[in-house]
Amino acid sequence: MPKPVTFKPGSKITLADIDPRKVEGDWDKESAKERIDENTERSRDLAYRLYAENQRALLLVLQGMDTAGKDGTIRTVMTGINPQSCQITSFKQPSPLELDHDFLWRIHAAAPRRGEIGIFNRSHYEDVLVVRVHGLVPEAEWKTRYDRINDFERLLIEGRVKIVKCFLHVSKDEQRERLQARLDNPDKRWKFSKGDLAERKLWPDYQDAYEDALNKCNTEHAPWHVIPSDRKWYRNLLVSELLKDTLESMDPRVPPSEEGLDGIVVE
Repeated sequence: MPKPVTFKPGSKITLADIDPRKVEGDWDKESAKERIDENTERSRDLAYRLYAENQRALLLVLQGMDTAGKDGTIRTVMTGINPQSCQITSFKQPSPLELDHDFLWRIHAAAPRRGEIGIFNRSHYEDVLVVRVHGLVPEAEWKTRYDRINDFERLLIEGRVKIVKCFLHVSKDEQRERLQARLDNPDKRWKFSKGDLAERKLWPDYQDAYEDALNKCNTEHAPWHVIPSDRKWYRNLLVSELLKDTLESMDPRVPPSEEGLDGIVVE
């Protein structure tokens, strides 16, 4: 089966060396859809078991440049999973209350409860990405955050939260096409902002910031998975495979029923 691009902790990750259009194997759009359907069906059953077990949680972190496909990935990969056992959090600009706390305060509050699959659409990594690129905090501050993020992720894992981190790697050319498609489609124009063009001009700065985040926070306990994302169907295939494999490795079990139920007839 196709696998995301991964690196051993301590090795160098260089985004320019990873092809965003990469496809491993003989997959195409049609065969990928069949496999994604199989994966989502399997993941639904495992998510049900995880919820019933109520002992552990899974956190899927999705990061990427604008148009990388975080929303599309969630729609595809989480199809049919009971909303009661799934929580999606999109991290926007911090509120005044959130700014009065440390940068991880709002993140920890959104961590999935036992039995849940939590999805971060953007995450705590914004605090070493956008704040760095736009100079929202001093350099001496954001440089200390990598170690704090690693410690925070270890804390979650020790609390029985399995973390799966995906960087959706999209090319600048593909981003241009997707932004233009939003402009050209009246039904999707609401997703476009003039600010997207300003952010696009900062592409090299964001690539540097992402590389540092990937390299400094690619740990044994919470490694990064780089997902080639120029082809939407391949991106969805990789993430669905990764989610299914992770749930299978967790092997959640439905708890035993109460004793003495045999022979009871509900009238």
